[in-house]
Amino acid sequence: MENMHVNAPHLGTPLANTYARELPGLCVPWSPSPAPQPRWLRFNAALAQELGLDADRLHDTDGLTIFSGQRLPLGAEPVAQAYAGHQFGGFSPRLGDGRALLLGEIQDPQGRRHDVAFKGSGATPFSRGGDGKAAVGPVLREYLISEAMQALGIPTTRTLAAVATGEVIRRQTPLPGAVLTRTAASHIRVGTLQYAASQGDAETLERLLHYVIRRHDPELAEAERPALALLQAVMNRQAALVARWMGVGFIHGVMNTDNMTLSGETIDYGPCAFMEAHHPDTVFSSIDHHGRYAYGNQPGMAQWNLARLAEALLPLVHPEPEEAVALATAAIHTFPALYQRYWLGELRRKLGLTAQGGDEAADLALADDYLQLLTQWRVDHTLGFWVLSQALRHSEGTPEALTALFGAGAVPCQAWLQRWTTRLERQNASRQTVAQRMDAVNPVVIPRNHWVEEALEAASESGDLQPFERLLDVVQRPFDAGLSGSRWAQPAAPEQTACYQTFCGT
Repeated sequence: MENMHVNAPHLGTPLANTYARELPGLCVPWSPSPAPQPRWLRFNAALAQELGLDADRLHDTDGLTIFSGQRLPLGAEPVAQAYAGHQFGGFSPRLGDGRALLLGEIQDPQGRRHDVAFKGSGATPFSRGGDGKAAVGPVLREYLISEAMQALGIPTTRTLAAVATGEVIRRQTPLPGAVLTRTAASHIRVGTLQYAASQGDAETLERLLHYVIRRHDPELAEAERPALALLQAVMNRQAALVARWMGVGFIHGVMNTDNMTLSGETIDYGPCAFMEAHHPDTVFSSIDHHGRYAYGNQPGMAQWNLARLAEALLPLVHPEPEEAVALATAAIHTFPALYQRYWLGELRRKLGLTAQGGDEAADLALADDYLQLLTQWRVDHTLGFWVLSQALRHSEGTPEALTALFGAGAVPCQAWLQRWTTRLERQNASRQTVAQRMDAVNPVVIPRNHWVEEALEAASESGDLQPFERLLDVVQRPFDAGLSGSRWAQPAAPEQTACYQTFCGT
C-alpha cells in the first residue's frame, strides 16, 4: 500500500482518514484489486466541481488511474468497514464491506465532509466467499438512479466515477466488470452501531457515538443524553427521507438495517425501482418474496430499523437498563406521528395545498382518497400527480390527459377533483400559481424501468453507452415540462411490467 503513495495522484485535495484513525475497531485496512484494463464508463464532472475537486485533471489519465484502483490518491488509507445488520428480519452479526473500501474523506468548499469509497474493488475480509467485484449493469444503475434522486431533491449518496475494469465477472452468466466510486455524507449505518454493540465493547460503542455526533450533529454534543438525542435526530432524518421516497413512488427494495444511513441519505441502489401503476403492495426486488419492503410498508420498516438502532444505543442512553429501555421506547413510539407530519407535508406540496384554509386531518383524508383512486384504477403514480396541475389550467371540464389516465375511473375522479378545487379556493392563490408550485415538485419523468433496462443492457452486452447517456440526461431534468409528451414520460406496456424484477447485483 505504501508504494501506491509514491508520487501519488490526487483528487485536488489530500484525503483525510478520521474514520479509519478514530475507529480502528470498526474497520480493517485493505487494498483494492487494481483493474487490469480500465476504461471510462462515466465521470461525474458536475459532482467533482461541487466537491471542489480538480474535475479537468480527474477526467484525464489521473482519474482513470485512481478510480480503477491502480494507484491510490494522495492521503488515502483504504479500509473495509465493519457492520452488522438485520437482513429481511434476521440478524447477521458480521456483514461489513464485502466489495467496498472507504478510501478516505474530503471537505467540500462549504466545509462539509464527504466519504469517498470504492464499490466493486475486490474481495475483503468481509466478502464471505464472494469475489467482491461488480458488473457494469449494477454500477450504471446506481449512477443513474442516484443522479435521478439528486435531481428530485432527495438526499442520496452519489457516484463520482464509473470505470469498466476489463475483467469478466462470473454470475449466472459472464458479465463485464466495473468499479464505482461513491461519495456520501458518511457510510455509517444502523448496522455500524449494531456491530459495535454486539461486540460488547462499550468503549468502541461510545467512541462511535461521539464520532457520529461530531460528524453529523455537532450541536448534540452538549445534550443531556447525547445517545437519545442522536436517536431522535436520525429518526427525524429518516422520517423525512421515506416521505420523499413515497412521494415519488420510489421503492428501495432492501431496507435492511445495514442499508439505513445515520446521515439520512439513500444508499445501496440494488433491487430498487420507481413504481408505475400505483399500488401499496408493489415489490420489484427478486429476493423480497413476502413483500416485507413493499412500497406501502416502507414507513413501518423504517420504524422497525430505528428500533434496532435504539437497542444498540441502550447502554449509552441511560446507565440503568430499565430507564434506558423506557426512554428509547418512548422515542421510537413518536415515529408514526413524526412521519405523518412529513408525509402530510409531502402530499400537500404534491396537491398544491398549504396550511392556509386547511385542516390537517381533512387534507390527509383528501390526499388518501386520491391515492385510493390511483390504486383502484391502476393509474401511473407519476402521471397521476403531474396531470393535476394541467387540470387546474383547464377552466372547464376534465383535461383529456386525466380522462385517458383514469379510463372508467374518470367519473369518480371528477367528484374528487371538485372536492380538491373547493379546498384550493380557500387559499389566497390563483390556479396558475398553484399549478406552477405543483410543477416544481411533481416530476414529469422518472427512471422508468423499461428505459433503465434498455440502457443497462446496451452498456453491458455491446458496450454502447448512448442509451445510458440519453436516459441520464432526461432523469436529471425531472421537472422539465417539455418532456411531458415524450416517450420518456410514458409508462411501460403492461406486458413489460408484469414480471419486472430487480436484483442486488452481487
